[in-house]
Amino acid sequence: MELKERVAEKLTTELKQEKELVTALLEVPPDEKLGDFAFPCFSFAKAQQKAPAQIAEEFAKAVQLDDLIVEVAVKGPYLNLFLNKERVVKETVSEIVDQGEKYGTGDKQQDKVMVEYSQPNSHKAFHVGHLRGTSIGEALSRILRHAGYEVVQTNYSGDTGMHVAKWIWCYQKYHDGEEPPKEGKLGKWLASFYVEAVQKLEAQPELEEEVRQLNLKLDEGKDEQLMALWEKTRQWSIDEFNEIYAELGAHFDYWFWERAMEERGKEASKDLLHKGVAKESDGAIIMDLEEYGLGIWVLLRDDGTPLYSAKDLTLAEEKFRKYKIDKSIHVVGKDQELYFKQLFKTLELWGFKQAEKCFHLSYELVRLPEGKMSSRTGQNVLYTDLRDEVFAHTEKEIRKRHDDWDDTQVQAVVKAVGVCALKFEMIHRDHNKNIIFDAAKVCDFEGDTGPYIQYTHARCNSILKKLGKPPSVEGAVFTSATSEHEYALVKKLAAFPAVITQVADALYPEHLAKYVLELAKVFNKFYHECQVVDESAEVENARALLVDASRTVLQRSLILLGIEAPEQM
Repeated sequence: MELKERVAEKLTTELKQEKELVTALLEVPPDEKLGDFAFPCFSFAKAQQKAPAQIAEEFAKAVQLDDLIVEVAVKGPYLNLFLNKERVVKETVSEIVDQGEKYGTGDKQQDKVMVEYSQPNSHKAFHVGHLRGTSIGEALSRILRHAGYEVVQTNYSGDTGMHVAKWIWCYQKYHDGEEPPKEGKLGKWLASFYVEAVQKLEAQPELEEEVRQLNLKLDEGKDEQLMALWEKTRQWSIDEFNEIYAELGAHFDYWFWERAMEERGKEASKDLLHKGVAKESDGAIIMDLEEYGLGIWVLLRDDGTPLYSAKDLTLAEEKFRKYKIDKSIHVVGKDQELYFKQLFKTLELWGFKQAEKCFHLSYELVRLPEGKMSSRTGQNVLYTDLRDEVFAHTEKEIRKRHDDWDDTQVQAVVKAVGVCALKFEMIHRDHNKNIIFDAAKVCDFEGDTGPYIQYTHARCNSILKKLGKPPSVEGAVFTSATSEHEYALVKKLAAFPAVITQVADALYPEHLAKYVLELAKVFNKFYHECQVVDESAEVENARALLVDASRTVLQRSLILLGIEAPEQM
């Protein structure tokens, strides 16, 4: 049982209040001099017809001091609680050492959750916008699983539609028979045709009809030669994506494709029309959502081809009915916020009861210093370009520290640290804020970065290695591990299970990223203030246990964020 829960359970009994309310109100004060926990009494004022400060005084008398809560103090409307430091240290460290990687796991949940993320389109490059969505989605999936949920990880890619028609039109017309580069640069090569197509069509709008006719042929799927080319070029994209996912440590249980949703998407749109939920407008089928403040949502064009919207209706059906999920989380950029409101409202109007079980986890854009990226103009930071830049910065740092390492050692750590630098920056920033990516800053071993956390984890390993033998919980004396910096570290370690619960409830993995960054900072304060090696046997063992517990939680946090935790850096 986590520390906060233990305190909440005691207060629930002694204050005779509901546990859910007590747990929600219990907070960590901003200054440790005010105690380990603070309990605000504002919420009880109306029911008791008393001032919050008076209620705090009465509650203070009701709390029985024991070997958990050793002191109670009233500060205005707050009840401040001081815990038994030695007990907190002993129980927290023992629990972490005993449970290891299972520390912080939640009880088995009823819900089966599907997380859909990444969603790169075929015939386009994987850019840093995809990197942010992939990083967030993978981290959320891992954390939810740690919290006890059954999680299904899925990808949904667009492999049909006008962007594919433009790419194939450009390829056939101007590059027929050209093969992709043998080594590297595949993403850039794929992206170049789409950009070229857009530019040529803008210069010669009369060519748009050729693309429109090609799109109709792709939709029909009867031209064997054309479909063979579509299949072949689509596979080029899949090969590129799979290489990137292997590098990022991203895993998918299922990969949905837009084309597979087309036929049912047309049927669903017509079903909505027949039911009087959708309308016909100039030959197209639309959802008029104006009365809900959501505008017009087009399902089928006037030529009968389905838009992304129609296909998403089919995907929702498949998720809930075929895969029997209880909740669907869509990790997609904030610029699609209106789209998902339209989708969820349409599902609701269609009579799809699980509409309320759909959630859009939005995130803001990754920007170039000069502004928003666009695949139309080529102003897109490709993942591979950004990765190469970050890896170059990382390699300099690693070689500076380890001139005795061979190339194999260097490159293995460069990859682990470089991917960490990329992913951590994507996860730990506020999802509601844009990221302006600075490759040099995210590689800093001393800043608010992923490599700083990895370096702290490696420092833990180094300390434990110097000891020559693992510390032992059995017989450990924790009275020697309750100084300011030791106790601050233990309290931060004890907060890990609550952070897992917080992410599972709010669905934002940035909470874990921020937590582990704070943990690394608290550990490093402890490291600089409290000597571990060459102390008395009793002190050395107690502090070594703190180091071992810190190593465990740092490593587990990184892994749950989809990041490696190298032993050396």
